[in-house]
Amino acid sequence: MPSTTPRTPAGRRTEEVPTILVVEDEVLIRLMIAEYLREFGYRVVEARTGAEARRVLQSSQPVDVVFSDIRMPGDMSGLALAEWMGRNKPEVGVVLTSDHLQATDLPAQAAADAAFVEKPYAPLTVLKCIRAQLYGAH
Repeated sequence: MPSTTPRTPAGRRTEEVPTILVVEDEVLIRLMIAEYLREFGYRVVEARTGAEARRVLQSSQPVDVVFSDIRMPGDMSGLALAEWMGRNKPEVGVVLTSDHLQATDLPAQAAADAAFVEKPYAPLTVLKCIRAQLYGAH
């Protein structure tokens, strides 16, 4: 039976609004999904690269789920970010997306720890995956 208790990073109360970190280098895509999530009441933080996302995750900014493209500019891809999170932020949920890969193409560890949404995606599909990461129904 799935848990109904949201993931809560240390020091956060479950009554607080969940924070989603959207990591996407395509500005219009990032703005669109961030606005969609805000309309559903989530607090949204945006990052353009994996390195920028890692800085947010290392800061005092609470993050409950990371929604990240796999292919991004710079040294840290979405897969590398997910691997880093598995070692350093295992309490934070991960949803990965790509138009170049399918879920079956993900490395075994990433597939086990993260949800996957293939691009182009329907925003409702992203919302469902984020809710599954928050409430343990994945």
